[in-house]
Amino acid sequence: MKEYTDYLDELLDFLRIPSVSTLPEHGDDMIRAAGWVADAIRKAGIDFVETHVVDGGHPLVFAERIDDPANPTVLLYGHYDVQPVDPLDEWKSPPFSPEIRGGAIYARGSSDDKGQLCTHLFALRELSAKWGDKWPVNIKIIAEGEEEAGGASIEKWAAENHEKLAADFAVISDTAFLKRDTPSIDYGLRGIVYMEIEVTGPGRDLHSGVYGGGVMNPGSALARILDSLIDLETGRVLIPGFYDDVVAITETDRRLAAEVPFEESKFIEQAGAKTCWGESGYSTYERITSRPTLDINGITCGFQGEGAKTVLPRRASAKVSMRIVPNQNPDDIARKFCEHVNAIAPPQVSVAQVTGAPVTVECRKIHAASGVLLNPESPHISAARDVMEEVFGARPVLIRSGASIPIATIFNVELGMDVVFLGFGMPDDALHSPNEKFEIAQFYKGIEAVMKLLERVGKR
Repeated sequence: MKEYTDYLDELLDFLRIPSVSTLPEHGDDMIRAAGWVADAIRKAGIDFVETHVVDGGHPLVFAERIDDPANPTVLLYGHYDVQPVDPLDEWKSPPFSPEIRGGAIYARGSSDDKGQLCTHLFALRELSAKWGDKWPVNIKIIAEGEEEAGGASIEKWAAENHEKLAADFAVISDTAFLKRDTPSIDYGLRGIVYMEIEVTGPGRDLHSGVYGGGVMNPGSALARILDSLIDLETGRVLIPGFYDDVVAITETDRRLAAEVPFEESKFIEQAGAKTCWGESGYSTYERITSRPTLDINGITCGFQGEGAKTVLPRRASAKVSMRIVPNQNPDDIARKFCEHVNAIAPPQVSVAQVTGAPVTVECRKIHAASGVLLNPESPHISAARDVMEEVFGARPVLIRSGASIPIATIFNVELGMDVVFLGFGMPDDALHSPNEKFEIAQFYKGIEAVMKLLERVGKR
């Protein structure tokens, strides 16, 4: 394995930029991170680099090098924004002061997705030195700053720039190995519908001894709504029509799944759970990759500090995500979700001549994206499997993933191009969690894999 220590130092500098896209206070950091990406692209020998800001969002970096229009064209994608770091007290080292421990870089964004984005940028720098003034492959790059915040900017920009993004296929490095010794290439991803429910009641927080029993508690109303969303006995989502467009798992999916060395005990261990749970009638692997789900991601209600405060809260809210499968329409699911919430919400009541709803319930969509299902036997995926086997010493298995990468749907469905998920993360990289890491060996080998794939494309 060749070591790229200079590139490692550059990645550490990149990781020091706290580019948290969901928090407004990091707006300047987002601009800094986009500038870092643009500079890294130029160092790779690509002079045409543009930065776009759509509707006041975070910068989107687009670049291209077209030496010969007759050459194959590859679109490379990554994102430079990262998740918030909470809970901060669970980090062993500061999330934006990258620390190397046990052969891994610990920092927010190290694996998702700055480290993996850099495998593209540094592979191009190596290839530029090899190829000189005439590249055998046309390269386009798009790096966004809103993947962790819904991707509104890139969705709008891509819809208006189909021709600019046109390529033979796209490469996305934002996934992980199935197991430490088992590389994997995704051929299917679930989509996502992310919703927020807000219940408001009295004009202020109230003393529960004075007002309790006389005013409806927004927390109780919210609890009733949340309880109606999923059956904990069967694991089935209870929203009417939720499963209407779900396509049954195919024989091809089951054949490929049989080749995946999925260990339920290992899965439970990695989750830190006691046992598996989910929709009746399906294996754990099927439930986390090929079936839709609903999860409560956060609840806010009343006093959260130490000790007691006898308060009847003015407001309660919850954030709920649904992972949807290909063929489910995210807008349709969001509509059905809100219709259900409004149907379950407390009805109009009349007390002491005062008529009105005891609480006000609002349901809104935060972001959504469709799932995607690729041809697992496409020539580009086959080439990627060959390259990964050569670099990592094991042939990748083909899997469906439960995660969501919204840009993949834009590339595949809207732009009609094939997509290759060339991921170098590990399943224990703690994405979105404290102590996120990216293993240095994966970083170095990732650079090699991207180089070999692009060289293979250039020889066609």
